[in-house]
Amino acid sequence: MNRVSSYIEFDNATMSFHKKTIEIPALKTGEILVKISYTTICRSDIYTFQGKRTEKNPTILGHEITGHIVELGPGAPTKDLRGLPLIIDSRVTWGIYASDPTSEYSKKGIPQKSHDLFKYGHEQITMESNLHGGLAEYIILRKNTPIIIVDEKVSDPVASLINCSVATVAGAMRMAGIIKNQIVMICGTGMLGTIACAMAKKMGAKEVLALDANEQRAITALNFGADKIIVPEKNEAPEFSLSTADVKKKVDVVIDFTGIPEVIMSSFDTMNIGATLVLIGSTFPQADLQINAEKLVRNIWTIKGLHNYNEQDLIHAVEFIEDTMSTFQFSKLIGQEYSLDEVKNAYDYAILGNPHRVGVYPSKKNTDGKN
Repeated sequence: MNRVSSYIEFDNATMSFHKKTIEIPALKTGEILVKISYTTICRSDIYTFQGKRTEKNPTILGHEITGHIVELGPGAPTKDLRGLPLIIDSRVTWGIYASDPTSEYSKKGIPQKSHDLFKYGHEQITMESNLHGGLAEYIILRKNTPIIIVDEKVSDPVASLINCSVATVAGAMRMAGIIKNQIVMICGTGMLGTIACAMAKKMGAKEVLALDANEQRAITALNFGADKIIVPEKNEAPEFSLSTADVKKKVDVVIDFTGIPEVIMSSFDTMNIGATLVLIGSTFPQADLQINAEKLVRNIWTIKGLHNYNEQDLIHAVEFIEDTMSTFQFSKLIGQEYSLDEVKNAYDYAILGNPHRVGVYPSKKNTDGKN
């Protein structure tokens, strides 16, 4: 194989992209070289491009990725998370992190918070460390990265969603507990919220409610498992309010992807006795929540938070996509596709067009049919 790879460097200082080429280094112990097939642009990538969040600089953006193994380094894993053999040309996805499985946090089931955490699409480009983001032709999977084979029947665009969007939603469902026969309200119907509607329906929810200030986004969720949409009349913070009349019935599970304090606090009035609230979207500086402790105690509520996900969530995510690829047309949520040479245009479209996702393919356009 050609031992060079193109990649797109993002410079936080100038908010600019630069295409560069690097010689692919010899793989270290435990590493795997993957030829990238497809990358989707996550909302956090857009926030970095807009300057709303700052990454290590310079970096290679992109962490929703899929690709095929082209080389196994010395001591590389021979099996994936489901026990399937990892061989050349296996189509894989992987955790957005690599971390020590023997660390304190890994043993607690939260490896994404380990002290030695390495996050794809978020690391600094250095002489010793490169090819760690999705906007490239190749990526080097570091030692202790959770890796899993994805059925080739799943298209590359849909497979790329798994290791951020779908896996995070799987983690949210795990935190929520019992879903079957429950009334579930999903707050925010971007990519994660839309997937959450589909996953809740697949898990046997009695009713799935999709709440969003953007009526068109909410309507789209009806094609992905939502039974009813809620578009509050007062939908802009801080005026946002959600009345019990909007919901009709008390809900058993609320999963919030908005991160908006007013949305979260309004959801309290919709929660049934014994309900669980899972917070996913609160990943940016914001005002404190206000909640009456007596109300929480007397209603026996549970409030949880989750950032990223663990290995079991990644497995659940892959199996969910494989099981539902003919049921839910997730590829329709990817608005446009661009090559590496068109990355700036891809980000501009992601901001102006505001689709659920934008796709990027390395060089030659992917010819697989979308699922």
